Amino acid sequence: MTLPITAKLSKAFYERFGEQVTNELVDWFNSVDATYKSEIRELADVLWARFEARLDQRSAELRAEMKSMKSELLAWMFAFWVTSTITLGELILTR
Repeated sequence: MTLPITAKLSKAFYERFGEQVTNELVDWFNSVDATYKSEIRELADVLWARFEARLDQRSAELRAEMKSMKSELLAWMFAFWVTSTITLGELILTR
């Protein structure tokens, strides 16, 4: 939650230019400030949405890569255990 910042001008400014002109200037400053804050918020929302989309895409790519690596690792493990079992069997039979 952000608190609004209200522009205020000095007493000398009010005395020099009058209450009405100074209040109009203060209102204009506050209006411009609110507009910029709104635009910045909208831009931040757009950028956040783009970031989330990229993050989801990279996450999906990583999951696919991990799945591929898992399959490859299982194949290597199977080959290792098969050759180990065969070697062990031959050692036992040759005794």
